[in-house]
Amino acid sequence: MNKRIEERVREEAAFALSTNMTIREISKHFKVSKSTTHKDLKERLLEIDATMYNKVKDIFEDHIKVRHIRGGQSTKLKYLNMKK
Repeated sequence: MNKRIEERVREEAAFALSTNMTIREISKHFKVSKSTTHKDLKERLLEIDATMYNKVKDIFEDHIKVRHIRGGQSTKLKYLNMKK
């Protein structure tokens, strides 16, 4: 694996662990696509550091569990702002 890619993967994983952000937010921060970030954290990280991969995986599993709540809150705020 390219050294630059490996560094990016490690930085993304450390950022995810320290901030608890979603894949979308991480990709915006690092200015890469969501699909690249997803591949970095779901596939490449496992090859690089399995321990860190498991920690990041736990964070993303929690995001999946609450995404329907976040979506509902977002929709609610959207329509509240439209009324103003």
